[in-house]
Amino acid sequence: MGNNDLGDFLRARRAGLTPEEIGLPVEFGGGRRVAGLRRGEVAQLAGVSTEYYTRLEQGRARQPSEQVLRALCDALRFDDIERRHLFALAGAASGRAGHAEHSSRLRPALRQVLDSMDLASAFVSDRNLTVVGGNALWALLFPDVAAMPRRERSMARWTLLDPSARLVWCDWERVARDYVHGLRRAAADQPRNQHIANLIGELMMRSPEFPAWWSEHRVQERSTGLKRLHHPVVGDLELQYEIFTSVADPGQSLVVYTAPSGSPSQERLRLLASWGSEPAAIRDTAAES
Repeated sequence: MGNNDLGDFLRARRAGLTPEEIGLPVEFGGGRRVAGLRRGEVAQLAGVSTEYYTRLEQGRARQPSEQVLRALCDALRFDDIERRHLFALAGAASGRAGHAEHSSRLRPALRQVLDSMDLASAFVSDRNLTVVGGNALWALLFPDVAAMPRRERSMARWTLLDPSARLVWCDWERVARDYVHGLRRAAADQPRNQHIANLIGELMMRSPEFPAWWSEHRVQERSTGLKRLHHPVVGDLELQYEIFTSVADPGQSLVVYTAPSGSPSQERLRLLASWGSEPAAIRDTAAES
């Protein structure tokens, strides 16, 4: 996280809106010198002074009220994810826990759930975005991730840094951007999480694409979708994913990849499952580092 993430986020979203989108009159004759909205226009829409809004963008006004934040959300046409992100950056998110980094363990009952999924590739990640457990089919589908040391075992890290990920994800750039946007949301929600801060720093240094995508200040929270993969053994796969949040284990999420019954992708998953039982499912043991 930077020193002025709140201002950078406001500036990026302001630049992404046009006067036409929010009903402002269009100027003719090339009068506008900015592609997006002016600061004064945002201030007027939000009901604050231009001076105060300028101070917000410059990082000189760091504790806006919830009323001001809600007005800015309306002025800039934020969706629900962007609204929560703005409140998190301002330190005003309702119920925000602000957890620091801590180690997660996979409960035996959740491990049993993973192992019961014969034709679904599933894994559990914690609030550090670390994979704390995966079933056998997930380890067969993503062997490079499964082989990582515990503290480095991150789908985002692998996707952005491992060249093999570009061969696995058929839509690599879209998937990689999704991970960047999700990482920005996680960083805002957990400003004291050093593990996430370290991951961002590593990606800044090692990923050619990450700095530009990070500077876009886009956030999103996907809980379902379609991903297309290429596996060296069974070929192309189209898998639907669903993300479930554990009530019993706050901060842990179960991610499940499945294919429609009778589809070519399901048959290929079945072939992959029968192809071999190694590598074994990742186990969450005290011996892992």
